[in-house]
Amino acid sequence: MSRIVRTETTKRGPIGLVIKWLFIIFNLLMFVVLVKGCAAVGDKVGMGSEAQQTGAAIGATIGTSLILAVWAAGTIILGLLTLFTKGKKVIIEERIDEA
Repeated sequence: MSRIVRTETTKRGPIGLVIKWLFIIFNLLMFVVLVKGCAAVGDKVGMGSEAQQTGAAIGATIGTSLILAVWAAGTIILGLLTLFTKGKKVIIEERIDEA
């Protein structure tokens, strides 16, 4: 007796692959920028007078918020493009013989 197993996959075109890799690279790049930004600011926040510390904290917050906003906007735009260029559905049928 045999049974048929159907697997549903999508096949991306060349533009879809480029957009998918742009999405992945963008997210990795933004993560690196966020970590580097936090590392660069982390040692400067506790230095100086009280006014300098307050200014450094406010600047760090604004900078981090800007990085997160760019990250969110880019992820939404590239994510939608990645979703829309997913490609056509391909159904693969396999026959499995059972003993």
